[in-house]
Amino acid sequence: MALIHYVECNTTHASNFVVDVPAGAHWLLVITKTPALFWVHGGLKQYPAHSVVLYQPQQKVYYQACTGQFINDWIRFESSEPYITESPLPLGIPFALSDPDYCQKLLELLASEHHMGGDCKASSIDLLLRALFNKLWESYFQDNITPQYYKLLKLRTSIQTNPGEYWTVARMAGVLEISSGYLQNIYKKTFGLSCMEDVINSRIRMAKEYLIHSTESIADIAARCGYPNVEHFCRQFKQVTGYTPRNYQRQAKAGASPP
Repeated sequence: MALIHYVECNTTHASNFVVDVPAGAHWLLVITKTPALFWVHGGLKQYPAHSVVLYQPQQKVYYQACTGQFINDWIRFESSEPYITESPLPLGIPFALSDPDYCQKLLELLASEHHMGGDCKASSIDLLLRALFNKLWESYFQDNITPQYYKLLKLRTSIQTNPGEYWTVARMAGVLEISSGYLQNIYKKTFGLSCMEDVINSRIRMAKEYLIHSTESIADIAARCGYPNVEHFCRQFKQVTGYTPRNYQRQAKAGASPP
C-alpha cells in the first residue's frame, strides 16, 4: 500500500518558481506540462513539456521554471511496494511521457481519493498508483516520443472514442495541419495501421457491441457507427468479421463466439 502526503494536478507557477530540496524527502513524482530545468548529473538541463521524473526518498530534488510559467502535476508519497522500489525507471532523470492525458486522469483520481476517500481508499490508491506506474514503464521503454506523436495520439483517442463521427483522411489531416499523404505515412509508422483502418476497426467494434446488447435496428446501428448508408455498413462489416451484421447478431445471441 501507499501513503500519499500531497498531490496536485495542473498547477501553475510563476516564472521564478524553484524547488530545491538537497536532502530529498519521500518518493516524489513530477510530470511537466511546460518546459523546465532539472538538476541532472551535476548540472541544469532543460527538458520539454510532458516530461516525467521520479525521485526516491532522500534524493536531491531541484527543478525550476524556464519559460513564462511552469505547469505540472506532482505527487509526494511513501511506499514499500516492489513495483515502485524495484522499478526500472531512472531516478532523478526526466524522460518523455507517452500518454500525458491518461496519466493526468489517473493523478486526478488519486487526488480525489486522497482528499475525499472512503472505505476502499487505501486499495483504490494502490490500484491507481499501479496503473500510473504501468504507464510510466511503457513510456520509458517507448522510443521516438515527439511533439508530433502527442498530436497523433490525441487524434487516435478522438477516433476511438467517437468512431461514429464523419472521419475522412482530409479532415484528420486538417486537424493536425499537415497534408493527407504525410498523415497517412506517419500514422501507420506510429501505430502500425492506417488512420482509416483505425476508423473502420473502431466503428466495427462499436457496431458489435450494439448488435449484441441493444434492440436498435441494423440501420440505426449503422447510422450510430458513422454509416449513413446501411448497405455500405453491411458490406464493410462482413469484410472485417466474415459475417453479415444480422448473422453476427444471431450467432452471438445464440451463445456462439463470433470474432
